[in-house]
Parts: sequence; C-alpha cells; structure tokens
Amino acid sequence: MKDFARACEAIAAATKKLQKTAIVAEYLKSRAVEEAAVSAVFLSGKPFPAWEETTLQVGGTLLWRVVAELAGKSDAELTAAYRRHGDLGAVAGDVLEQRAGQGLKILEVSKAFHDIAAARGSAAKAVLVRELLAQATPLEAKYIIKIMTGDLRIGLKESLVEEAIGKAYAATLGEVQRANMLLGDIGETLRLAAEGKLAEAKMRMFHPLGFMLASPIDSAEEGLSYFAEAAVEDKYDGIRAQAHVSDGEVKFFSRTRDEITESFPELPGALAGLPQDAILDGEIVAWEYPPDTGDTQQIVDERPGLVSEQKAMDPGHARPFSVLQQRLGRKKVSETMLRGNPVAYVAFDVLYANGELLIDLPLRERARILDELVAERIHQGGTESRRKSQGDFGFDAGAGAAPAAAIRAPVFRVKSAEDLDELFVAAQARGNEGLMIKDLDSPYLPGKRGKSWLKMKRELATLDVVVTAVEYGHGRRIGVLSDYTFAVWDTNKDRLVNIGKAYSGLTDAEITEMTQWFLEHTIEDQGFRRVVEPRIVLEVAFNNMMRSDRHESGYALRFSRIVRLRRDKLPEEADTIETAQKIFEKQSQ
Repeated sequence: MKDFARACEAIAAATKKLQKTAIVAEYLKSRAVEEAAVSAVFLSGKPFPAWEETTLQVGGTLLWRVVAELAGKSDAELTAAYRRHGDLGAVAGDVLEQRAGQGLKILEVSKAFHDIAAARGSAAKAVLVRELLAQATPLEAKYIIKIMTGDLRIGLKESLVEEAIGKAYAATLGEVQRANMLLGDIGETLRLAAEGKLAEAKMRMFHPLGFMLASPIDSAEEGLSYFAEAAVEDKYDGIRAQAHVSDGEVKFFSRTRDEITESFPELPGALAGLPQDAILDGEIVAWEYPPDTGDTQQIVDERPGLVSEQKAMDPGHARPFSVLQQRLGRKKVSETMLRGNPVAYVAFDVLYANGELLIDLPLRERARILDELVAERIHQGGTESRRKSQGDFGFDAGAGAAPAAAIRAPVFRVKSAEDLDELFVAAQARGNEGLMIKDLDSPYLPGKRGKSWLKMKRELATLDVVVTAVEYGHGRRIGVLSDYTFAVWDTNKDRLVNIGKAYSGLTDAEITEMTQWFLEHTIEDQGFRRVVEPRIVLEVAFNNMMRSDRHESGYALRFSRIVRLRRDKLPEEADTIETAQKIFEKQSQ
C-alpha cells in the first residue's frame, strides 16, 4: 500500500495526461498481477469493481469520528485542517501520526474493505475502520479514505487507467475499453490484458453500461442542422434507466449506475417475458393508466390463422416528475403507493440482444431490433400474441394487482422545422418535457455527449431568491464559500423559507467576491457552514419543483443553478412562496 500511495502522490503532482498514464503503467507493471488488478480498481477511485453489488456503507461522519479519535484532535482542529485541504483523506494524512509497525499490503486493504462491507451496523463497521486506519501509515490512510469516499482527487480518471493497462501489457486502448465495458471490472480487464486474452471478455449481465447523453439545442432549426435523417421522440420527465433482462430476471439501473429495482417492484414483471437476454435503455415515468372498460379487440398474429382476444389497451400518458418523486429511494413500496403512484418503463433503445452487443450498430438498425424484440411476445394475464403497432409490449397485472407496463417510445419523422415545432408543442401538451432528436445513423456511445442526440426542452423556470447560508466548496474551491442555500418569502413576506441549494453558475471572480462579503456578514459560524445576513439576491433556474419535507417552504428545486447575481434587487423584491406554488401547480397540470 505504501508504493500505491507514493504512486498516487506522483500522479497528483504530474500536470500532463501522458505523465500520469506513464506513472500508472509503470506502477502496474511492477506489481504481481493480482495486486495490480486490485490496484487498478483502487486507482479508479472505488473500493470494489463496478459490477459488484457491494458497498461499504461507511459515511463521512463515521470516518470523521474515527480520524478524530486516532489523531486525538478536536472537531475544531479537524475543521481547520479540512478548510486547508478540502478532503478528509488529505486531512487524515496531515493529522495522523507515524508510528512503528505501521504499513499495509494492497491485498490486505482489499480484504478489509470486504470485511467492512459485510459488517452489520455502524458500530461494527466503525471498529473495523478504526483497526484498518490504525495499521496504516498516515500516507496510506490518506488514500484508503479517499478510496472509501470514492474520490481520489489526483486528476486520474478510469479512462487513464485503461490507457495505462494498454501501455503496461501491450494492448490497444480500444481492446481494453471494450473488455472493461463488457465486464464492468477494470481489475478483471487487467488480468485478461496480462494474459493476452482481452478478446475473450464476454458481456456480464446486470452490470450497467454507460448511458449515451444528449446535447441541448435552442431551436427547431438547430435541431435539423446536424444530420440528414432524424428520429424524434418525446422527452419524458422521469428517471433514465437501463433494464437488464436475463432468464426471466430483471433489474433496473439509474444513470449513476445504481440499482433501483426495489423502488419499482412492479416493473420487472413487465419485462420478464422477453424471449432472450437483453439490455434496454429507457425512462421510468409516473404513469396515468386509462380506466379498464372491459372492451376487447382482435389482435392478429402474423402466423397464418392465429387470432387471439385481448382487452383494448390505451397505454395512457406520463404524469409530472413530482408524482414519481414520491417513489424514489424507497426500499419498501406499499400497495397503497403502488396503486396511487403507478409507473411505466418507456423503452427507446436496445444495447444488447441475442448474445450480441449492439452499440456499434446505427440507431436505425437498433430500432429495428428493438421493435422485433418487443413484438415477439406480449404478456398480459398469461396470453401471448403479436402486435404490429407501437405501444404496450409488456404487462403483468394479475387479479387485483397494481398496473405495470413497458412501453415502446413512439418515434416520429419530420421534414421541416415547422413539423418539429408542432411535435414540440404536442409533446408539452402531453405533459412531457420536450423532444429528443436522434441521428438515425449514430452508434450508441456510452457515457458520451455529442451532436448525435439532441434535446429540445421547455424553458427552465426561474425564481429570485435570497441567500440564507453558505458552505465551503471542495477540490479547487476548498478556500471559498461556493455552495449557497437560498430562500423565498413566506405568504406574509415577514419570513424567509428555504427552498433549495445551488453551487454552479457564478464565475470564479464572483465567487471570490461573494466569499469576502459572506465572511464579513456571517451571523453564525457553524464550521463548514455559515448562516449569513439575508441580503444577497440570486436568480436561479431549475428543471422542475418537488414537494419536500427538507425545506421550510415545503418545496425543493430540481437541478437548480445560479443564473446571475441580482445586484439590482433588494431582498424584499425576491419571490414569494405563492410564485413557487404557481410554478409547481403549472408543471403538475
């Protein structure tokens, strides 16, 4: 671990990408393969490979307490060190003392991480964390904590570790990247590279791939300016989710690659009937299901002479994100919640099917495969048939069960900006955010944002708010107050009620200027956080608003950012809770 920590120090000191890559490659090549494999995972800033469903579940408070105990420091002393470094790992390296007999091996640290993850309860975890850090040198403890918190902060991304693996074991970057993408394990990728077997990497199901991202556009004209042929879909206001289906088992993963299946227990049944292993890309949305009228219609199977009776299905429509928000983060979902806040999975892409990774195919081909995949079977109360039209392709609703559907996102084609504008208005009328415009010739690029996928959204709402509290930033902003809590006025305009936080939007110069102002106008110094005089007005933009018990206002802004300082406004001119309520009600219509 000592050599690992020294390598990290050298990587942090290097200013050029090639220098960092060379240091990593040299370090990996100098270690035994198993130690190098574990090191590759650690150098990616994680205690475990990406595919493993293992977490330490050790919070910053526990680590803070353990470091304080081992160092014999007070909270005030630790806070002062944190302000100098902006990182608890660096704080540990600063305040812990070197003692005889300290020192760990990489594989010992890996085993300790697995022991901590397996321990139940914060008390048991705290004992193991304390034992681990007590055995480590201060420099080792610095990087052990950085790995535990998931942020090395040495200017090293996993992509550079991939480059270093290629350099160390004479493999191309493309070979390393593809193997790592399929396996979700950069350590296993290194093992294969060391054996010259990268081509043998196979897709590991239930390991989420990176999500392809879209770039915003300002107009319909811009939306048709980047490519000749476009597929146009509604942009739903939900949770982007990747669905993995294998042998009847279904799991959903968020854009942060966290598994979220337990929050939506009714959805796996909607996809379990797919005829082959598959990975789909789509959106989980709150869904308004139409009433069950009991009407039936004939669905004609493409095989000669086969006709089956099914209930006519209007797939329904999406509801606002504020409805979906009530389902997020729940480990247990009650029957009342399932029925009162139903969801659907809207699929718009397929990344893997029939044993093949499909991301290199153009969108038009992936769309054809998705259509064929979901048309092969529709499961509804035990009845299987084929359906030509787009719409509901999966349904599992036994007697008395809450509805759950998987829906093929409708796709449109346009010939002019006028057509695109009409679709945009129609999408908003359906309660959706706007449009997605996609190049039919584009491959699927995991984790990449470019001009192949575009998003055309409604204008963000804005509020004029008053800053009530500020916090010190992280990384390069460790010495400035850059995270702002802000408020609007209550009904009588006699009290400010907090409604959100933002940390982006201002220039470095403005942040420096405002830091000085807030230091001079602090009401209460809470260490990391300062309550300040409510005199600074900001204009903040946000995607939408949710109900929230966290803020006094009863609302929280989603994806808020600072548009500008409103130096022209007095605090009394900031918006009121009534304005916020109107925005919330409008978005919920």
